[in-house]
Amino acid sequence: MGGIREPTQRNAKRTLTIIIVLLVVFLAGIAVLCRAYGIGATDPNGPGYQSVLSMLISAVMGRGWFYYVSMASILTVLALSANTSYADFPRLTRAIAEKDYLPHVFKIRGRRLLYSHGIFALVGFTAFLLILFGGVTDRLIPLFAIGAFLAFTLSQAGMVMHWKREGGQGSTRRMIVNGIGAAATGITLIVVLVAKFTEGAWITAILVPALILLMAAVKKHYDRVTEEVAVTRPMNVESLPDPMVIVPVDQWTRITEKGLRFALKLSQHVQAVHVDAEDNSEAVQQSWKENVLVPFAAAGKAAPDLLMLSSPYRFVLMPLVEHILELVRLHPDRQVAVLVPELVVKRWWQAPLHNQRAQMLKLLLLLRGNPRIIVINIPWYIQ
Repeated sequence: MGGIREPTQRNAKRTLTIIIVLLVVFLAGIAVLCRAYGIGATDPNGPGYQSVLSMLISAVMGRGWFYYVSMASILTVLALSANTSYADFPRLTRAIAEKDYLPHVFKIRGRRLLYSHGIFALVGFTAFLLILFGGVTDRLIPLFAIGAFLAFTLSQAGMVMHWKREGGQGSTRRMIVNGIGAAATGITLIVVLVAKFTEGAWITAILVPALILLMAAVKKHYDRVTEEVAVTRPMNVESLPDPMVIVPVDQWTRITEKGLRFALKLSQHVQAVHVDAEDNSEAVQQSWKENVLVPFAAAGKAAPDLLMLSSPYRFVLMPLVEHILELVRLHPDRQVAVLVPELVVKRWWQAPLHNQRAQMLKLLLLLRGNPRIIVINIPWYIQ
C-alpha cells in the first residue's frame, strides 16, 4: 500500500471496493453480451479456436482497429498481472525458507538484489505445466481455480483461529463471518476438484500433499543438522596432533611441487602416493630421487616418503581411496588430510581437454562420509 495516501487503511478499503465493483460490472456486462450474441466457450483443441473475449469483441465491434487495440490491451493486462507472481513468489519462498521448510538457497539475494532462485523455480514450474498441458492455457483453469479456492479456504479458516485466540468484543461475529466464508469456499473447492479431476485437477490433488511432505522432510533435515552441529562447550584445545597428509603424485610438475610444499607446511607426516597404472614406476622413482630426495639431503632435512601402489586393472582412484581409508583405520587418533593438486583453466571449453580425476577423487572421499578425512584443494591456475 505504498502508493495509497494517508490514512492508508481506509483508502485501501475504498480502492479495493471500487476495484471489486468494477470487476462485477465488467463480468456482468460480458455475461449479458455473451447471452445476447449467443457466444460460448469453444474447444481449445478444435479448429478455429478463439477465446470468449475475442469472439465477443468481434461480434460487437467487428475485426477493425478496435479489435486489435482491445486484444493488445488484454494481453498487456495479463502480462502485468503475471508480473505479480514474479514479484511475490520469491518473497513467499524466502519466508518459507526462513522457517526451514525450503532450501536456504531461496533466502539468497541475486546480483540484482532479487531472490533469483525463487524466480528460477517459478519459471521452471511454469514451463513444466505449459509443456504438460500442451501450451493450452484453458486446461490450466482447473488448477487455477483449485489453487485460488484452496487459498481462500485456508485464509478464512486462519482468520477464524485468529479471532478465536484474540477474543474481545465482536470476535464471535467475525468468527461466524469468516467461518461461513471458509465453508463456502471449501465446498466450492471440493466441487471443482471432483468436477475437473480428469481434466487436470488431479495434478493439484497429488502436488499439494507432495509439497507438504517435501517441506516436512526439508524441515526435518535442517532440524537434524542444527542438532548435530550445535555445541554448548568452549573449544577443546587438548590433543592436537599433526594430521597425516597425503599428496597424490602422477609425475613431477609445478603442480606437484606446489602441493608438496604446502603439505610440508601443514605437518611433519607427509606421504606422497603414486598409483602405478601406466607401468612407469621406475621413471617416477628416479624423478622423485632427483627432484625431492637430493634437494632434501643437500638441505639436511628428512624427505617425505613416496609410496608406490600397484594397480593391476589400471585403476587410479580406487587404490588411492582404499589406501587413505586404510590409514584412517590404522590411526584412529589422527586426521588424514588429502591434498588434491588440481589444474584450473580459464575457459570453460578447456576443461574437457584435461582429465577430471581430481574432481572424482574429491567426490569419492566426500561420499565416504568419514569425519576424519579432510580434502584440501591445491589449485594451479593456467595463465
